[in-house]
Amino acid sequence: MNGVFDLAGTDGMGPVQSDKGSEPVFRAEWEKAAFSMFAQGARAGLFNIDEFRHCIEKMDPAEYLLSNYYEHWTHVLEHMCQEHDLFDASELEERIQFYTANPDAPLPKRADPDILEFVNGAITSGFSAARSTSKVRAFKVGDGVTVASDSPTGHTRRAGYIRGRTGVVTAAPGAYVYPDTSGNGLGDCPEHVYTVKFTATELWGEKTADPASSVCFDVWEPYITHAANNITAGV
Repeated sequence: MNGVFDLAGTDGMGPVQSDKGSEPVFRAEWEKAAFSMFAQGARAGLFNIDEFRHCIEKMDPAEYLLSNYYEHWTHVLEHMCQEHDLFDASELEERIQFYTANPDAPLPKRADPDILEFVNGAITSGFSAARSTSKVRAFKVGDGVTVASDSPTGHTRRAGYIRGRTGVVTAAPGAYVYPDTSGNGLGDCPEHVYTVKFTATELWGEKTADPASSVCFDVWEPYITHAANNITAGV
């Protein structure tokens, strides 16, 4: 998660546009299919949630910035289906050309109640990332912690704007799939997760930050160490 995909706190990207509650769930019919195929792809073993995210992160940066949300999803589906030899690039291009020339042609239909039941369940409840572990928690609520400042390769959920920053643990909800292994094909490897509160001043500096604001961020245990002298003044 290094590069244009890690946009949090990035300057120069313009304001976040909001439809103030009137935004449609889907802006086009094809987005509905893209949404449902995520759950189907996960069920088929094409990817887990972290591999899905990492595949988006490997998109060409220009393509990523110029494409919309569900275009990112279809990129993953196309890439993973080809990687698992479900079809090749020429077959995909042939199908694209057919529907470009015949936009009103009916789409293939398949009646599979088991898939429908799974997709409905996944859309309603999601996929739990909670896991059990025999590891003893290294941190507790109230501990001051500092996030590692290095830039890891591959997939990570350690956002750039918290690296090297110090905050305080406010919650310890349990152990979860570790995205830095799961997203890189190395297994679930559960790790304890902590909610860490950072002051805006710690993240953005005194000249820029609102001194009354703070940000809470969930981190996995390998991301953090005890802060020097456990000092978290102002948090």
